[in-house]
Formats: sequence, C-alpha cells, structure tokens
Amino acid sequence: MPGAIANCMLMAGELPPLVDARTNAPADDAFAQLVARAAAGDTAAFEQVIIATERKVVATAWRMLGNREDARDAAQEIFLRVYKYLHRYRAGQDFHGWLYRITLNVCHDIARQRQRAGMDWRREASPAFAEDRNLPESLTSCGDAEESVLLNQQSAVLARALQTLPEKERAALILRDLEELPTAEVARILRSRPVTIRTQVSSARRKLKLYCERWVKRGGRNV
Repeated sequence: MPGAIANCMLMAGELPPLVDARTNAPADDAFAQLVARAAAGDTAAFEQVIIATERKVVATAWRMLGNREDARDAAQEIFLRVYKYLHRYRAGQDFHGWLYRITLNVCHDIARQRQRAGMDWRREASPAFAEDRNLPESLTSCGDAEESVLLNQQSAVLARALQTLPEKERAALILRDLEELPTAEVARILRSRPVTIRTQVSSARRKLKLYCERWVKRGGRNV
C-alpha cells in the first residue's frame, strides 16, 4: 500500500486493507466458467458468483459510502443489477471490471439519496467502522485486545478520511491503492484516462495524509 496511506496512521504504521479483494475468489478459468453458466441462467452458479465476489463488493461499497448499513444495502442492489443484466455479459469480457462499475454506480446513487435526505457522514459513518464487530478476520485475529482496538480505530480514521475526498478521487484511490488494481485497469473501469487517474490518486493521497496528520495533532478527535 502506498506510503501516503500508511502515513495516515502515523501512530501505528501501515493499515491493512479492510478486506482482501482476492479472498474467496476462485481460479480465473473456473470463475469465467462459473460466470458463463450464471449468464446462461444457472441460478446455482449465480449464487456461487455472489459468494466469490460478495466480500469485495461490500468492501468497495463500504469504502465509498463510509457506512456499514449503506454498504450492505448497496450490495443487495448491486447483485440485483448483476442478475438483471448478466444476460448481456459476453465470455471474455472483464467481469470484475463490470462488477466494479456497477458497484460504483450504485454507491453514487445511494450517496445522492443520502445527500437529499440531509444525512451527515460524520455522524453516520464513524460508529459503523469504529464499533463494528464483524470486521474481516485479517483485522480481528490480533495477538491481543489492544491491537484489535487499534486496528478498529485505524479503520475508522481511514473511513472518515476517505469521505472527505471528492467522489471521483475516492473511487480512483480505492481501486488503485486499496483494491491494488493497475492504473490502466482503473482507467478502464472509471472510463477515464490513465493520466487522469494518476492525477486523482496523487491528489487523494495528499489529502488523506493531511487529514490524518491533522487528526493526530488533534489528539484523535474528528477533523
């Protein structure tokens, strides 16, 4: 993970990703066959596609929206759209890129709904991260309770920091740095240019670093 995000956690060092994007993902060939079967109407195969991609979808939605409940709602809508439009999928297409685009579109819609409802992410988002007891095992299987609490705190700070970014920068940073996708792939998913993605990611890293430095100076209080 780039140093700019690691620096966000000046007291503890680098923050692990909220979810390993590759967790539960089957081998590429087997997964492609699974998607093809699902696209042909095999409901059992579609259920396996959900199982293989659910954690990645929820993690991306969580990072985009900053709220656990919104992320879960988003995941339901995302897989409904996948099911609705899966017949359009063609073998050989980038399924994961397609899934990311649907995920980001749904998150955009939910964020707009939240804004219209006058919801404040600073009030809504923090408890969902800081108090969550369903964090991935990679964050909770710590040697002691103190380390577990620290990781939860780091997740909460990163969640707040991400929500301060413009939506396009947040999406670019999440895909490039947290999902660890190549810049060219991020550009394809976001239907942008690699140079634009690099600019957005660089800007987002600077803003995250500044946010977290201010957070440390304020003694751990919200910026």
